[in-house]
Amino acid sequence: MLRVLGHASTVCNGITRRDALRVGSLAALASAKHVILIDLFGGPSHIDTFDPKPDAPDGIRGEFKTIPTVLPGIRVCEHLPMLARRLDKMAVVRSVTHKYNSHNPYGVMTGFDGGQDQTDYFARPTNHPSVPSVCQYLGVGRGTELPGYVMLPASPGYTQGLRRAGPYGGYLGPKWDPVFSTADAHTGKDTSADKDFYNHTITPMGEPQLPKIEGGITLDALNTRRSLVEQLDTHAAHFDASKLATRRDAAFDLLLSPKAKSAFDLSREPLKLRERYGRDLFGSSVLLARRLVEAGVTFVTVHTEAKPNGHWDTHTNNFKMLQHLLLPFLDRAMSALIDDLTDRGLLDETLIVVTGDMGRAPKVNGTAGRDHWPQCGFCLFAGGGTKAGVVHGTTDKIAAFPTDHPVSAGDLVSTVYHLVGIDPEAMVPDHTNRPTHISHGGSPIRAVLR
Repeated sequence: MLRVLGHASTVCNGITRRDALRVGSLAALASAKHVILIDLFGGPSHIDTFDPKPDAPDGIRGEFKTIPTVLPGIRVCEHLPMLARRLDKMAVVRSVTHKYNSHNPYGVMTGFDGGQDQTDYFARPTNHPSVPSVCQYLGVGRGTELPGYVMLPASPGYTQGLRRAGPYGGYLGPKWDPVFSTADAHTGKDTSADKDFYNHTITPMGEPQLPKIEGGITLDALNTRRSLVEQLDTHAAHFDASKLATRRDAAFDLLLSPKAKSAFDLSREPLKLRERYGRDLFGSSVLLARRLVEAGVTFVTVHTEAKPNGHWDTHTNNFKMLQHLLLPFLDRAMSALIDDLTDRGLLDETLIVVTGDMGRAPKVNGTAGRDHWPQCGFCLFAGGGTKAGVVHGTTDKIAAFPTDHPVSAGDLVSTVYHLVGIDPEAMVPDHTNRPTHISHGGSPIRAVLR
């Protein structure tokens, strides 16, 4: 596996020619050719989902009953019946713990949990890069006709006018940012009136689609527009627009790609399957993730901040939100994804990761909610070289702290790096050109690896 970037005889982005040649062979040896990360924004309650404590005192155990799973002796929340029947296809980590108490995917997408809410809440060019950004930088997962890294249904913070840290290229540069869709996620309405033909829009059914080009513009007209932009660029030599030009060209190429148009077109899916995933923004995004990896995209992240599904920051009304909204859409879409990838013969080469920014506090507060609790949380793995039917890590009697096998954010990203064929001990240059470890001291979770 690739370990440390060299500095002599470098090609693009500081990778040595020797390392660049090695990356192709690493990808061939990797267990996971594709990764789907489902980011449960807000912090899903571990004690009310995959680590229930039915014998805990009132005010701790919560309102839900537990049900048996297909794994002997393992029980989960009663509102996860479909996943309970599929736990033999997953690895459940119950002992995720870190120090980063903030509402963004920065920790779980970069492995760095030393950030501070005040300084690392918003995306900055000096942030550590996300796992997919690092992988693309190192040559794993770079797109050709299709992008190598897509985030659905919108960038974290989009619905609030924010730019939350986590999914970006950080100090590696914006070249390694994902392709984002855009959505009016509060209503699911069509946003083509925004006149932004670079971005994906959402149809009235709340389904991510290819960009809608303003005014019914034809491909010939779009090619003419490219020509006009290039002419304007010749008169803009007084400033450096090289980065902008690269991203602009990528946007045009995506718009003009028949393969991309097909991959983003959910209308090609049978109605029964679309309903199986859920005809909502989250379910449609998860189905679209499957279409994208099937078409060749390496990394897809589904971020659940967007409404109408809502997010997992359940300071109030925790139990009703979980019972009537959050758990049903997770149970439905995740089980559909596992079945769909299995039926298509894609699960072995597609790594599914489900986690959130933190867990929730053991003690139920005065508004029937649970507060922030990064000290303990969960992560689910499926496919892509992971063991099936594994439950790793235990917590104390009230699910407050791990009692064995604690798993850090660095361990989570190290596991992904390992499965896609990159040595977790590799380093990349930060914004000061100082070599920086990509997994921030983490190690792969051996118990979940085949």
